[in-house]
Amino acid sequence: MKIAQAIRSGHPGSLFSAFLYFDISFMVWVILGPLAVYIAQDLDLSAAEKGALVAVPILGGALLRIPMGILTDRFGPRRTGLAGLAITGVPLIYGWLWADSLSHIMAVGLLLGVAGASFAVALPLASRWYPPEYQGVAMGIAGAGNSGTVLTLLLAPRLSEILGWHGVMGLALIPVLITFVLFFFMARESPNQPAPKRAREYFSVFMNRDAWCFNIFYGVTFGGFVGLASFLVIFFHDQYELSKVMAGNFAAACVFAGSFFRPIGGYLADRFGGVRVLTVLYVWVGVMMLSISLLPSLPIVAVLLFFGMMGLGMGNGAIFQIVPQRFGKEIGIVTGMVGAAGGFGGFLLPMFFGLLKDLTGYFKFGFILFGIVGILSVILLQVVYQKYWRWAWLRAERPLTELSPNGRVAMEVVFGG
Repeated sequence: MKIAQAIRSGHPGSLFSAFLYFDISFMVWVILGPLAVYIAQDLDLSAAEKGALVAVPILGGALLRIPMGILTDRFGPRRTGLAGLAITGVPLIYGWLWADSLSHIMAVGLLLGVAGASFAVALPLASRWYPPEYQGVAMGIAGAGNSGTVLTLLLAPRLSEILGWHGVMGLALIPVLITFVLFFFMARESPNQPAPKRAREYFSVFMNRDAWCFNIFYGVTFGGFVGLASFLVIFFHDQYELSKVMAGNFAAACVFAGSFFRPIGGYLADRFGGVRVLTVLYVWVGVMMLSISLLPSLPIVAVLLFFGMMGLGMGNGAIFQIVPQRFGKEIGIVTGMVGAAGGFGGFLLPMFFGLLKDLTGYFKFGFILFGIVGILSVILLQVVYQKYWRWAWLRAERPLTELSPNGRVAMEVVFGG
């Protein structure tokens, strides 16, 4: 399968808009991560308080992804995205001009959740333009917008040395404004946009077993990715005594792997089946996290984190290769629901890492816990696949050959065929 052919099969302008919107929004969403070491120095924060500081924006994103997903299904991702970009400026202005205490910064972090909720807009914008056989590539490219984290980790510490952390938040308004303009001119609503439903109909997916399975799986992969992305600067700075800028550099290298390998995860899932790929990746992540828990030398831990984040990023791509096959018509609300679960996982990770560090004096117990979660995810995925998905999904109680062409393609790209 050629990537260029996959891109041309839909609407490249909307796909780029989805990527850019998610990229810049993600950059803003996690901005408190690399700024945390500066804020903590000014306010003399404990490890648990630093964990809470970087976790609160993730919680805000988790809470807002479901309503943003509903708005996307009801009004379309273009209009919802433009509104989201406009509102994103509010917490940046607040943090730039008025945030001068921990409570104010926590409020800023919670409001930054609107940027994290962009996930529930960007992915449906891309998904609805592309056929089943190219969902992995399309969703992977749009989802690679979490590379905005890399920009924040590289630039925020350097700019903070010059402008201070308040100034960095004000400066972030510029790329948000540019993205708003480009999104306005390039994004288009798909002809596959479903007709609006009554409010209660959107919540029917909350009773769906498969949706809750995706919640758990994405809570591990995306939760792990965004949680570590927010926490790694603190980890490198406190554990290995790196400077704030150098800690940002190391964290950026690790996050780069998770961001730019997400489309590869989608591509491999299109080729070999999402369940197969995801099984391998959960094992990979579990092994990497347990190895990191040994707290080896800086070069080794950096390599392990790089490959661990790569596995998490590819896992994100594999999961959202499967989701559109199962929930094509409800992709907005399901993306919001599953994305919220991912955000909640990302909220818990730095909270637990910070708390365990305060209780034990070591970071290793956080990585041990995450490694165990990765291994348990493999077991759960296999149970769900063997007991439910393999036989009952997509009307597949009949043989695969009796399915409609679209159903046949969907089954093959999910399970391999």
